Amino acid sequence: MKKCLAVLLSLVLLPCLVGGEEAFLLPSKQIYDRYGAPIRGFLSARNTYYLPVSLNEVSPWLIAAAVAAEDKRFFTHSGVDVAAILRAAWQNTTAGEVVSGASTITQQLARAVEPRPKTFWGKTREAFSALKIERQMTKEEILEEYFNLLELGNLTQGVEAASRFYFNTQAADLSLSQSAFLAGLAKSPTYYNPLKHFSRALKRRDWVLKKMLDNGFIDKEMYALAVSEQLELRSAARPFDAPHFTRLLEPLLPPDSQEVSSTLDKDLQLYAEGVVKNYISHLSEQNVTNGAVVVLENATGAVLAYVGSADFYNAQNSGQVDGARALRQPGSALKPFVYGLAFERGSLTPASLILDEDTFFEGGFRPRNYDENYHGWVSARRALACSYNIPAVKAAELSGTFNLLALLRRAGFTSLTKPADFYGLGLALGNGEVRLLDLTNAYAALARGGVYKPVLFATTPIIRAPGRETRLLTPQASYLVTDILADNNARAPAFGLNSPLSLPFPFAAKTGTSKDYKDNFAIGYTARWTVGVWVGNFDATSMQKVSGITGAGPILHDLAIYLQDKYPSGPFSVPEGIVRAQTCLDSGLLAGENCPHTQESAFDRAHLPGICSGRHKAFSTRLKIVSPTDKDVFKIDPSVPLASQAVKWAAECTEDKCTWVLDGKKHPGSSCQNWWPLQEGKHTLSVSCHGESASLAFEVLP
Repeated sequence: MKKCLAVLLSLVLLPCLVGGEEAFLLPSKQIYDRYGAPIRGFLSARNTYYLPVSLNEVSPWLIAAAVAAEDKRFFTHSGVDVAAILRAAWQNTTAGEVVSGASTITQQLARAVEPRPKTFWGKTREAFSALKIERQMTKEEILEEYFNLLELGNLTQGVEAASRFYFNTQAADLSLSQSAFLAGLAKSPTYYNPLKHFSRALKRRDWVLKKMLDNGFIDKEMYALAVSEQLELRSAARPFDAPHFTRLLEPLLPPDSQEVSSTLDKDLQLYAEGVVKNYISHLSEQNVTNGAVVVLENATGAVLAYVGSADFYNAQNSGQVDGARALRQPGSALKPFVYGLAFERGSLTPASLILDEDTFFEGGFRPRNYDENYHGWVSARRALACSYNIPAVKAAELSGTFNLLALLRRAGFTSLTKPADFYGLGLALGNGEVRLLDLTNAYAALARGGVYKPVLFATTPIIRAPGRETRLLTPQASYLVTDILADNNARAPAFGLNSPLSLPFPFAAKTGTSKDYKDNFAIGYTARWTVGVWVGNFDATSMQKVSGITGAGPILHDLAIYLQDKYPSGPFSVPEGIVRAQTCLDSGLLAGENCPHTQESAFDRAHLPGICSGRHKAFSTRLKIVSPTDKDVFKIDPSVPLASQAVKWAAECTEDKCTWVLDGKKHPGSSCQNWWPLQEGKHTLSVSCHGESASLAFEVLP
């Protein structure tokens, strides 16, 4: 009796005791692809799926069911139902245990806002809060908050999240039977969990419908129809797709964002994930464990696919590391920007000849070509297409490392934070660390004619990477680079005619392999989309002779075929100022009447070379022995094993296929570079290539 009086007294004194403010819960974020397919949902701060809705977006049947089941005098009491309290107290006392509760909807809302222990004083404070809520809010506002904060099991909070999860429908479209079903879960979401105890939940639904009938909310016919309805759980999927992409996107979203339309194409995403996983598994014996992919839409900069690793769930290979944003050395993948800058400045044209020979640069930098050979005089076109290192460094030297670094930073390579002197000319060969996402977006700038755009991640709301749209290179310089990268014949000497970069539609591509085979890249683009691929290991261990063409290249090839089918792309747009003309292969100038070896090339009209006079044949042959030189004398060192003493034979030949003859005997092989063990005596050496020949004499002393 004293306990009952204490409860009544505390209710009377409530206005003097209430304090504090209501909690504010941000919605959980639901991310969709560009076509509306769900990708991933993020939990709210309470670790629930929470999708707030207004009261007019809740089915009237659900409102009636909740009131009938939980609080039939909701619209008449002031927050606490004294009659229900007395009834519950009598029933519990008579039964000797708790068999009935008396919490109103308003009290349940107070509990959802601020959970309290189910003690006497906890329930008393809950009642205080309920009375305060009733003074501050209308009944409609209370119902709206109640329906939004109600926890209905399986991490669902609010009737909208529950409606979508259990019935794959919106709360506004719930039927009478479905409404009674959800209202019944409120009493104990665990005990009535439909996924585990469906029969219990159905019995509870029938009980709620009977309450609605008894209270006059429905008639007998409606009751009979609702009870007989065969409910089927059509649980909405809670996908966990594109985990690296959604983990990148989620912190960029405004706090109150709820339903997010990303730029991703879910079907393309799943295909890309499958391709990466498949190829990486095939390369496992060559110590390859991971790969990453970024696909961009050129016109907008939108991300179409984003694969951060071969298997997100593979802890052994650090699958949760995001390879699209990991810092890696790009190798030759930066060379297009080296040549693009030289073309823009007019220091080179695609036809300009560059001597590919053993060269020491400033600071003792002595780069080697990937194939360990030198190719003599080569055009810039061939040097870029075949990815020769020494010509690329010479091209960078023409523009200057400072200017090259400035261009790369404008292109979005924010990871290149060191001064130009730190990188030196090695920057042209990728000695700085970059992200695949940034690299792919820089190539997309080439695809759109030299204009850089920050990457776009979502359209509702609009979410972009930091930065602003800016021009990197002239349209003409960008096109010249694209024209070279799309020329399968130009890269054939290095990669063959049937490499993974060869596709049956206009497609510009470049590979890159870092030192010791720790990383390899393949980037390709059409006029419509750009694909970037990385293959390697997150622990930075070396792969076993896996290059960009053999590692990342096949993944790029398959993705390009898929993309061309889904997002067809046409030829590259040719900007004004681009002209095509015959060039002299012997001079790199426009071909004259006396030039026997010519080839068509594209040029920027603003930087056209002069016309060749044809006199180059009078002073130079296209075939030349560069090592040894005529009348060289070598001496055998008795302190060094004879097997370790050799002289290098090297010839400049446009065909890279030479026939060597020493002292009248043909030397085996067809390489233009060989190491010959020293043999005492006087020797004559000749080489022939493409119908031309050259010869010299040298001597080896004992």
